[in-house]
Amino acid sequence: MDPIISFKDFSFQYRSQQEPSLSHINLNIYPGEKILITGPSGCGKSTLAHCINALNPCSFSGKTSGSLLVDGVVPEKEGVFGMSKRVGTVLQDTNGQFIGLTVAEDLAFALENDATPQDEMFRKVDRVADIVDMKHFLRHSPSALSGGQKQRVSMGGVLVDDVKILLFDEPLANLDPATGKNTIALIDDICRREDVTVVIIEHRVEDVLYRDVDRIVVVDDGKIVADDHPDRLLCTDVLSRTGVREPLYVTAVKHAGCTIDPADHPQHIESMNLAPYQDKIRAWFATTTLPVRENHAPYALEVENLSFAYDPEEPVLQNISFRIRKGEMVSVVGKNGAGKSTLASLILGFYQPQSGKILLNGEDISPLSVRERGERIGLVMQSPEQMISKPMIAEEVGLGLQVRGVPADEIERRVNDTLRICGLYPMRHWPVSALSFGQKKRVSIASILVLNPEIIILDEPTAGQDFRHYTEIMEFLRKLNRELGLTIIMITHDMHLMLEYTDRAIVLADGQLLTDDTPARVLTNESVSDRAYLKKTSLYDLAVKCGFDRPDEFVDRFIAFERDQRDAAAERTAGGIA
Repeated sequence: MDPIISFKDFSFQYRSQQEPSLSHINLNIYPGEKILITGPSGCGKSTLAHCINALNPCSFSGKTSGSLLVDGVVPEKEGVFGMSKRVGTVLQDTNGQFIGLTVAEDLAFALENDATPQDEMFRKVDRVADIVDMKHFLRHSPSALSGGQKQRVSMGGVLVDDVKILLFDEPLANLDPATGKNTIALIDDICRREDVTVVIIEHRVEDVLYRDVDRIVVVDDGKIVADDHPDRLLCTDVLSRTGVREPLYVTAVKHAGCTIDPADHPQHIESMNLAPYQDKIRAWFATTTLPVRENHAPYALEVENLSFAYDPEEPVLQNISFRIRKGEMVSVVGKNGAGKSTLASLILGFYQPQSGKILLNGEDISPLSVRERGERIGLVMQSPEQMISKPMIAEEVGLGLQVRGVPADEIERRVNDTLRICGLYPMRHWPVSALSFGQKKRVSIASILVLNPEIIILDEPTAGQDFRHYTEIMEFLRKLNRELGLTIIMITHDMHLMLEYTDRAIVLADGQLLTDDTPARVLTNESVSDRAYLKKTSLYDLAVKCGFDRPDEFVDRFIAFERDQRDAAAERTAGGIA
């Protein structure tokens, strides 16, 4: 069988860059295959995707060498429009793909461009809506849909063209865990029922492996460093070596000193043969210890019987109550639309509650303006670009002080002190545009930190970041928490972030507080996970299959072990630098 996608000694270099983003790529993908392409941020995996659909070099100019054939044609010669008839691309930000005012109009857009007869158009739209399970939403506006529903409409919009290849660019980035799981299931069903070739670009390997993939292709520094079946690849250290997080259960088995055999099928924890590893896992568990987590500090934030609705007929939050002590790191989790961002907006004063109250250090903050609250509670948005408005780093960090009328000499002192804390002092005279995404994230945190807030709220602090950058940001936040005693609240869909870095999880579902508990207990409770659209951790399945009575304790010990390892590595690095 001939490959449907074939790279032969293929290289691509953007016009604005001095080095190629892809070097000597050799890769064949065959009809009907489902391939996961993964790797760290900036490794070239998105560039690879853009070469397949002709965005490179037709929209993003650059030079190519070697050869690339997709469905028998050269993408560069076929152009973006020509390739759209063969390759359907679903973007990370689905909002950028919507054209029509209704779901039906959006699904029909490509057909209208081709002057498809109306009867045939209705038939095709109806068929595609059935495939992506959106038949009951054809009259809805795309903007009124949930994240998962938008993803389905985007899939339908490309399937309607009878494409042979579906290309997904980080399809899980903006979805809650359960919706992401459903999306992977839908992609798998479409791959099998419609007999299309599927290419998924994603660094959340464990989530993609909820359903089988034929191969995992690992890209690093513009080169393919691995191309193998998941059962074989997961037995190696390729993922961890390239800065991609392995499935947690695989890492746990390796921590126990086990060498995994591909014959035991580690692609899924549900089907993996654990018999050869159980004794070592139990022995490892016995040698680990649980950290003592006690915080008797006064309460920094108290929310009492808080209720809010944009529309009186549809309450968003109902009688929400919780307390957060000074110096805690707490996660707020739940499905898209559960009310997490609304809760943050109420705390910050953007909206006023219908009932209930919010206390800061024991005092009701309802009389405080948004600005007054902002001086004590800082908000760090998901994207640094949403916050940064000055060209230079020092200017950006000092902007909040400047608008408050702080004297110039004090601004300089406080900005420099904050930049030292954030590890940005050597770059203080750099333009913001010269920074990486993670460094920009630090700048946005520094611009809040310079105001000396008592609490920082972060909206999806690790969204769209690979494991390496995720760890960098989270270790920085942990440092602020430990060294400055800063109270940190994180709104997140990242279950590992919740497990590894927060003391408690406040779980919202259908506008109500479902539970307030340790992350390990939340993610080993099936009923809570199901109701809140969370994803039960695979460590729970591993613990159950190994016969542990307290899966949550197994999870806690795994997290503690990883944290100790990381702290020890950081100390060794610091010692080496010293």
